[in-house]
Formats: sequence, structure tokens, C-alpha cells
Amino acid sequence: MTRTGFWMAATAVLALTSAGLAPALAADPAPAASAKPQRQCFSARNVSNFSAVDDRTVNLRVGVKDVYRLDLMGPCHDIDWQHQIGIQSRGSSWICSGLDATIITKSPIGPQRCAVRTVRKLSLEEIAALPPKHKP
Repeated sequence: MTRTGFWMAATAVLALTSAGLAPALAADPAPAASAKPQRQCFSARNVSNFSAVDDRTVNLRVGVKDVYRLDLMGPCHDIDWQHQIGIQSRGSSWICSGLDATIITKSPIGPQRCAVRTVRKLSLEEIAALPPKHKP
């Protein structure tokens, strides 16, 4: 088969395949709910308070009304006793995923670095449902 013949055959197969699939695609449009959720990022500079839920979960107050939950890779010992924490961001000051941040706390032997696994912005309903001691 020549190169031209190959492309003509490929075009014919593509046209037949597209024609067969077009009615099925038109009849069942993708629902809007299946769209990829928008990433919700925050600037490390805008963090004003924190609350440790346990040694693997930290809630951060960002700005006036936003709260982000950070799930840590492993236990961050004594984080629930800390009065201050540091947030080190990688690449820029924007934190969008766990790979973007590390929590730094004080320990008797020096700084303790706690890697972040996930970052998620809490909804207003989730913030309202938090116990008072877990609200940053």
C-alpha cells in the first residue's frame, strides 16, 4: 500500500468510526458534575492562625473566613501543644497541594519538619460543624 493509500484508508476508517459514535455522543452529553474540580490554593503569607486536630491533621485560618485542612504524611509529635508553627512552601508562596508545603514546629532537639500529604479547603458548612477547639 502506498503512503497516499494508507492515509485515504485511515481517513475512511476515522470517518466511519466518527459517524457511528456521533449519535451516541450527542445523546449523552457529559454532566457538568463530572468536570474536574478547580484547585483551591492559598498563599502562605495569608495564614493567620492554626489548630491541630491531632498529630496528623492541622486546620489553618487563611484570611478572614477560609479554613484549610492539611493532612500530614505521618505523625507530627506534640503539634497539638505548639503555640506557633511555620509553613514552608516550595517553589512559590502559593500552596495548592500537599507537595507544596511542610509544617515546621519546635522540638527539644531543634526544628521538626512534617510533610503535608493533602490540602483541602473546607466548606462553610464544614467550618461551622468544627468543634470550637478545632477552629483556628
